Amino acid sequence: MKLPENLNQKLENSKRINTFRKLPAFNNLIDFSSNDYIGFSKSETIFRNVHAYLLENEIIQNGATGSRGVSGNHLLYPITEDFIAHFHDVETALIFNSGYDANIGFFSAVPQENDVVLYDELCHASIKDGIAISRAKSYQFIHNDFEDLEQFILKFSSSTIYIVTESIFSMDGDSPNLEELILLSEKYNCFLVIDEAHALGVFGEKGEGLIQYLQLHSRVFARIVSFGKAMGCHGAAVLGSSDLRDYLINFAQSFIYTTALSPHAVATIFMAYQQLEIEKETIEKLRQNIVFFNRQKNLLGLKPMFVHSKSTIHSAIVLGNENIKKLVQELQDKGFDVQSILSPIVPEGQERLRFCIHSYNSQEEINEVLELVRDFVF
Repeated sequence: MKLPENLNQKLENSKRINTFRKLPAFNNLIDFSSNDYIGFSKSETIFRNVHAYLLENEIIQNGATGSRGVSGNHLLYPITEDFIAHFHDVETALIFNSGYDANIGFFSAVPQENDVVLYDELCHASIKDGIAISRAKSYQFIHNDFEDLEQFILKFSSSTIYIVTESIFSMDGDSPNLEELILLSEKYNCFLVIDEAHALGVFGEKGEGLIQYLQLHSRVFARIVSFGKAMGCHGAAVLGSSDLRDYLINFAQSFIYTTALSPHAVATIFMAYQQLEIEKETIEKLRQNIVFFNRQKNLLGLKPMFVHSKSTIHSAIVLGNENIKKLVQELQDKGFDVQSILSPIVPEGQERLRFCIHSYNSQEEINEVLELVRDFVF
């Protein structure tokens, strides 16, 4: 059966403006595109430890069971959630099936009809989708602009206010001034929620995340961590108080009406966290690569192209979808997997070449890919 005509028109329009996407084929190119920042998705150690743990404890069930409120709350859940809570120095952790599910569940359930949600304009789509489902009023503030945020706070000072941002933004890898943001939220008794998807496994002595690394975590209402990036596995968790956990168990629909993760999936989360505790050298290598990337782009005269970032994500502005597609193809032809962000995903004239840095990238690879960008641009 054919698509309805209005859907066909949308597809044709995406082809016309050069934003039509296909699923990428698997490749063996040098990885500058994945979120596997410390190589956990390829870790043989984690793979072996998961299977050994399941066999040792005679946990053989690995299929769908039901939601956690019915039959899916197997014994690995409390063990893993307690470990995560201890690791993140927080009262409780509640596992969701994905970062998308966690954001949808949290933001659709927690803010109430007369509440106000103020969120950074560059927050991830999963956050915006959750807020859209909520019955609360919501407004976006200018990216990392706390004067703009404060004006909204003053306008709605009689309401319960939730402030939402990311510690590391997924598009460009930049960060808000978290100390200033926390002081602002405390000044007006707002509830601050931080998405740490791209900070987990990257910042802190053990990769515990940026908020915890800065010792600010006790002053945040909730943190949301995703395991699909540096942890290399499925799932996510909301970190917060036991009352928040109880509330989400009772009212977050993406938690209530979702089949629970299998024991194998939860065991993988558990083993990944245990591995994170002993991966100091790998995390340090990642940090060295980030420093090297920044130094080399400066030496090659590329600094003006790049959005400021000290994280794993680095974006270079390359004007026009056609130009950036040509550059990506040239890099891939040379063996480097670097991805583009096209308009209208970003505004026209703000198209981006997006690099993700990993612990397993060599300095030679970093230098070579940046030299190719320089040669294309200049």
